[in-house]
Amino acid sequence: MSRRWRARTPFTAEDYGSEVGIWPDNWEAFKVFEAMSTQWRTGMDYSVLSGVIRMCGVPIGQRQTIFSDFRRMEAEALQVMAEQWESARCA
Repeated sequence: MSRRWRARTPFTAEDYGSEVGIWPDNWEAFKVFEAMSTQWRTGMDYSVLSGVIRMCGVPIGQRQTIFSDFRRMEAEALQVMAEQWESARCA
């Protein structure tokens, strides 16, 4: 959970269950994000992204929006990983 989010909410990760819901508007972007989960290095490998988007069946007219949503997910995931790394390093 990013510091930005923690600053806006009194809740912690422990306040939430292990299952999360995905809003219908985010479903296509989530499918692409999940399909790319094996591509983590420091960030996602964008060279394979267009193929993954096609394989996930994302309609051409939605691909720009999905790419934008995907990048937001990537940025948040990188922030969480950086925080976890920092916590482990300082422990």
